[in-house]
Amino acid sequence: MITKTDRKFERNRRHARVRRKISGTAECPRLCVYRSNQNLFVQVIDDVAGKTLVQASTLDKEVKTKHANKEAAKEVGALIAKRALDKKIDTVVYDRGGYIYHGVVKELAEAAREAGLKF
Repeated sequence: MITKTDRKFERNRRHARVRRKISGTAECPRLCVYRSNQNLFVQVIDDVAGKTLVQASTLDKEVKTKHANKEAAKEVGALIAKRALDKKIDTVVYDRGGYIYHGVVKELAEAAREAGLKF
């Protein structure tokens, strides 16, 4: 019998595998992405101290597009890069959160790179 795959479980498994290898430090924090059906959430995290340094999402007032689509991903990517550069963070490690590097996750990363973040 063919069983339906649990997509959330598979994403969490991929994310755990990536997190075993990736960790953010004060010099090179982790750029973490979470994508829900309605919104995008991005954080720059120092895992050693256990603190979120910068965050941005589609719920912010600066973001015009209020959905989890490619246009919103470009805006959120540029916003997180601007906020990180204001706090003198220019190099990060990209944590795609177990999502496939395609579509919204890819657009967010490219927008952050174009705005000045290095990863």
